[in-house]
Parts: sequence; C-alpha cells; structure tokens
Amino acid sequence: MASVVPIKIGIIGGSGLNDPDILEGRTERYVDTPYGKPSDALILGKIKNVECVLLARHGRQHTIMPSNVNYQANIWALREEGCTHLLVTTACGSLREEIQPGDIVIIDQFIDRTTKRAQTLYDGQPTSPPGVSHIPMAEPFCNRTREVLVEVARSLGVKCHVRGTMLSIEGPRFSSRAESLMFRQWGADVINMTTVPEVVLAKEAGLCYASIAMATDYDCWKDLFTVNRGDLCPYGAGNTMFGCTSIGSL
Repeated sequence: MASVVPIKIGIIGGSGLNDPDILEGRTERYVDTPYGKPSDALILGKIKNVECVLLARHGRQHTIMPSNVNYQANIWALREEGCTHLLVTTACGSLREEIQPGDIVIIDQFIDRTTKRAQTLYDGQPTSPPGVSHIPMAEPFCNRTREVLVEVARSLGVKCHVRGTMLSIEGPRFSSRAESLMFRQWGADVINMTTVPEVVLAKEAGLCYASIAMATDYDCWKDLFTVNRGDLCPYGAGNTMFGCTSIGSL
C-alpha cells in the first residue's frame, strides 16, 4: 500500500496572505539555494493544524520589484522545506467588465509577456540540476486545488470567478491603453506581473500550484478608471479569511 505524503502548504504572498500573524507557533528560517537567496525568510507555522511555510514574494518590506524577484530560489526553497502545495495570492487588474474590483479569480491559464526572467530550474549552471526540462504547460495550475478554492469561496459567499486567463507583463510599469485593449482582444481576463515564471517553476518542481487573484482596478482599458493595484486595504482582510479557510480544506 502506497504511503500517504502529508500536505504541507507553501504560501507566497501577495495581498491578504503575507501577514505572519496568520500562522500559529511560527518560527523563521533564513536559507540559501543553488540560485541564491529567496525573497525573505521562510516563516514556518500552522494554519488550522496544517503545516505551512510563508514567503513574502517581494520581501516583507516590498522592496523587490517583479523583474528582480528570485523566483527560482523561492520555489526551490519551498520545495526543499517539504512543501507539497503552493497557494499564492496576487493583486491584478481586470480586463473584463464582469470582473469587478474586489472580485476573486481562480485563474486556470496564463499568457506570458515577460522578457527577463529565468523560466526553468534546469538552467545549465554548475549548481543547478543537470539536463533540460521540456515541461508540458497545457494545464499550468493544479485543478484539484483550484476546485477546493472555488468550493471555499462559495461556502463563504465570496464573489469568485471560477476560471480566468492571467496575462503577466514584465513591469514595473503598467500597460498603455493600446496594450490593455490588445490584451482584451487576446482573450486575457486579468493582468499582473508575477504569475510567470512562478507557476512554470512550481510545475517543473512538481508542486501543486493555485493562485487567488484579486482584482483591484480595471487596468486602463476602461475610461474613467485608473490603475490602483497598491490600494488593497478594502479587500485584504477578506482575502486572508478566504485563504486560511482554503488551507484548512486541502
């Protein structure tokens, strides 16, 4: 009979799940990896009796811009810590009228418009794993974990879109209006700067990855609306409750 591997959740925050106070019995650990140091210390603890490891994607003081996040080190560190699942949060702009600011989107696809980021752990460096990885990417996100998120959202009465395509841009600038309109024509539903390469590396590392994307604005395609992705205060508390309940349901 096959042994059951206990679930351990890596949390990459992200708005709403970047507060170490959500963890019980927390401890901190600074680690190094073959790719350098992760964004910040790993914070270990429990949520609803589930072992968790919290990592601030941009550092706890939000000092690392999207292009400079060490995505390889972050994923490697969480896998080495024994994480089986990654639950991440991201602020995003909405490219659809029906996805309103404050809505949650459980994204299931991405379009990559980044240009400067390593997208594999098998990068040919002496300290990296040997070989080349041509990882399939038809289904980037873990569908079972996404289903749990959708079920929890419904149980809490959270307005949730059960699927959506995230377009990741390089940043740190936001889109021009022409770009925003073009991305809508491409079929993208929401836009951010961090889903790629994070989801790609997680899949390559064998981790079940799901993302809670929270719309904060209508990007710039919609007249009279401006990008305001830093203003998360009205939504952060609800996102925290949603994420913590989801972890207890995995």
